Amino acid sequence: MRTKILTTLLVLGLFVISGVDAAQVKTNIKKQSFGKTADGTPVDLHILTNRTGAETAITNYGGIVVWLKVPDRKGNLGDVVLGYDSLDGYRNDKAYLGALIGRYGNRIAHGKFILDGITYTLPQNNGENTLHGGIKGFNKQVWQAEEIPGPNGPALRLHYVSKDGEEGFPGNLSVQVIYTWTDQNELKIEYSATTDKDTVLNLTQHSYFNLAGAGSGDVLQHQVTLHSDHFTVIDSTLIPTGEIRSVQGTPFDFRTPVAIGARIDDNDQQLKYGIGYDHNWVLESGRSDAPFLAAQAYDPHSGRTLKVWTTEPGIQFYSGNFLDGIRGKAGKIYNRRDAFCLETQHYPDSPNHPNFPSTVLKPGEHYHSITVYKFSVQ
Repeated sequence: MRTKILTTLLVLGLFVISGVDAAQVKTNIKKQSFGKTADGTPVDLHILTNRTGAETAITNYGGIVVWLKVPDRKGNLGDVVLGYDSLDGYRNDKAYLGALIGRYGNRIAHGKFILDGITYTLPQNNGENTLHGGIKGFNKQVWQAEEIPGPNGPALRLHYVSKDGEEGFPGNLSVQVIYTWTDQNELKIEYSATTDKDTVLNLTQHSYFNLAGAGSGDVLQHQVTLHSDHFTVIDSTLIPTGEIRSVQGTPFDFRTPVAIGARIDDNDQQLKYGIGYDHNWVLESGRSDAPFLAAQAYDPHSGRTLKVWTTEPGIQFYSGNFLDGIRGKAGKIYNRRDAFCLETQHYPDSPNHPNFPSTVLKPGEHYHSITVYKFSVQ
């Protein structure tokens, strides 16, 4: 597992929101109760506000981004992530709305992999495969939280120890995730982890975005750019076959901006398998230790733009194909293709594909990964 080194990101000008000078808005963090788990463990909600007045709310249950309010081109704040009003919604959630994902983001074929000659068996929670860490992955755990106000914006440090054998994975794994909500309207996510035994690790964040506003309808008019020349081909169970295919001449070519809905229903076997887009794009710049621009999304209606920087070698573009009438915040209904995900990651099923970038983490190594979601308007 390569070590990733934090570097200075782009420094952009502050926004002026609804006539309020950004310099007059104080950066702050507020904590409030968000309920209790089934066993009575208290859960908190941490609300991070930057100097522009934009804010995000994160709970220590699953490290979930509950809301993210950023301005449109008129300066009006709107919540651009899907979620629930209460902890009960997240406890019963099966769509991973807003959650931290681990130990292994995406799928592992047949719930099995071999490491150091030992076969490890995982829960099969997605047909015959393991999805997003198993039945009780990191999205269903209560993390230790520490608020850390800083010069670049308010931040929240989360820590969780995944014990040896949890969901079938080897090694005692110590994980730290720092969310920073910068004054440039960037949600910066810095992942760190160590283990006492050889294991596999693939951490990601699973927010569902609708830049027109959560619950405002489908995202088919959103324009997406993916800075990638290749994607990993999948089979009928959404597991990579091992083939890495050029996007040239396919509905998977997003090297220039394309509306999500422009080709999503084309007569293409890969789209049929995914019921739309649910694929990993190969990021050729992903071997760099410095975050690089991987993807962009733009909503023509609101003017909101999302840019994604990462140090990861892949990104899963998911067009919300399996949203099935979820009742979310303020009673709004989230239907099929009402949001999209851009999940920075190592490739799905990497432990079973030696030709993919390795996800093995060994004792003495330090897993370090950075992803930044940057919001602006045009």
